[in-house]
Amino acid sequence: MACDGDLVDGKPAAEQRVLRIALLLNATMAVVGALVGALAQSTAVWADALDMASDAAVYGVGLVAIHRSRSFKAQAARASGYLLMVIGIVLLVEVARRSFAGSEPVSWPMIASAMASLGVNVFVLHLLQPLRSGDVHLRAAWIFTRADVIASIGVVAAGVAVAYTGSRYPDLVVGAAIGVYVVKEAFEILHEAGTARADSNLAGGSK
Repeated sequence: MACDGDLVDGKPAAEQRVLRIALLLNATMAVVGALVGALAQSTAVWADALDMASDAAVYGVGLVAIHRSRSFKAQAARASGYLLMVIGIVLLVEVARRSFAGSEPVSWPMIASAMASLGVNVFVLHLLQPLRSGDVHLRAAWIFTRADVIASIGVVAAGVAVAYTGSRYPDLVVGAAIGVYVVKEAFEILHEAGTARADSNLAGGSK
């Protein structure tokens, strides 16, 4: 792993710039997605928006962790994993609630919002690509964004299915799938954070 302040290419300023751009874009799309999800009564769009909001929080944690110890970075990644776990569980609970309460998702706002989110997520994933072999908090950010790309593709598919079938079930199925995938990614981050913490303890936690 890199030492404090080091990026894979030795330029911490570049790392900070990437995380700031990622934070701004994800926070913006989280707000847009939340509004569209509410107006379109779409569980899938709402799930995608909540996922992007959690990403923005993780990028913020990553910015704080840049110049901190390996131990701190491992703890930051672990906190990110638990956050993602909570998000996934909340999504699954919301899907269950809407499946009983009923909803009438509107397809075209779902597709438009998801396409915009997909564009943002692919761009951010490209920005984060050089950082994925860096410290564990950076790998966590990359894993979060990878999950968002999959989620956005799923929402586009759900919107198309809703348009062709007139049924709300594709929206609910994709919302549930996003929740399950988010939980899976949370376990992956927690595993990497545990490994990084063990490495940090062996190294004395100061590098």
